[in-house]
Amino acid sequence: MNESKALDAVERVRELHRSCDAEEIRLGSFDIIAAGAIPWRLVDGSLQVLLIHRPKYNDWSWPKGKLDEGESIAECAVREVDEEIGLQITLGLPLAATTYSVRQRTKVVYYWAAKVAPGTAISPDGGECDAVQWVAAKQAAQFLTNPADSAPLADLVAAHKAGHLAAKPFLLIRHAKAKPRGKWTRAEGERPLAATGRRQAQAVARLLEAWKPGHVASSPWMRCVQTVAPYVSAHALKLKSIRAVTEHAANRHPKAAARAVRKLLEKNRSQVLCTHRPVLPLALKVLAGHSSKQVARVLPEADPYLEPGSLIVAHHLPGSKERIISLEVHTPYHD
Repeated sequence: MNESKALDAVERVRELHRSCDAEEIRLGSFDIIAAGAIPWRLVDGSLQVLLIHRPKYNDWSWPKGKLDEGESIAECAVREVDEEIGLQITLGLPLAATTYSVRQRTKVVYYWAAKVAPGTAISPDGGECDAVQWVAAKQAAQFLTNPADSAPLADLVAAHKAGHLAAKPFLLIRHAKAKPRGKWTRAEGERPLAATGRRQAQAVARLLEAWKPGHVASSPWMRCVQTVAPYVSAHALKLKSIRAVTEHAANRHPKAAARAVRKLLEKNRSQVLCTHRPVLPLALKVLAGHSSKQVARVLPEADPYLEPGSLIVAHHLPGSKERIISLEVHTPYHD
């Protein structure tokens, strides 16, 4: 890998921070970035996982692969599973990442859980993967060729025992880059995305496909609506406008803005909220208040909190105060 590509890899690993990852993963720099998933299903109440056989290495592992140019890490995980075994997944809980050396270069592989309905067809591509097998999760470690692959498996088994695999994703987005405030002479709520922001909105739409949220809420101001519009249009969804999370409304009535975020979080469904940078501290405080200190440590603490077009994924469960069991901060890959 030449120097420019190595620096690109270092920068791109900073696009992702997850509460499940060890500090050396979150703060580390890696030459090669890859992503994948552990497909899982329940059969008569028992947890099973899908192992794949790779003929090139003659090993049993999880579906995974390296990032393509212009691709986010979450997108990579979804694409690799589809390409290797013909399975279209949505990402569930994040699982422990693994690291190892490849020809004196450091490599990190990020994993997620991926629920599969019993009876779903699996189609190995015949190249990178020539065989698959469903095995009981408790026995899966003994089939794995690389002992490091047992780390995400242990996370999956623990999540199943805790009842966490049913968690739903709540996604908080900072709108994409808007036209400069100082050059806009009309109503602030009508200020649209810049050309860069429109490209970022497309990147946001591609990233959201990894979780396929079925509900989308947004500040009614133009730049927020335009940020989620590509995803909303692609899935013919109804966009819910929440005036409490506009910049002006949140400044005047911060408690109402926080209450609006909390009300959405309390719904047990996969959903998105797009809002503004000045509103993020209120929303982040709500997320932190429903998380343990260990989980909340990955939340951004300083302005600007998120880059334009970036998002936070909070997997949450109904009923308990610490309803958020995992947090992820994603920055889509931009041109």
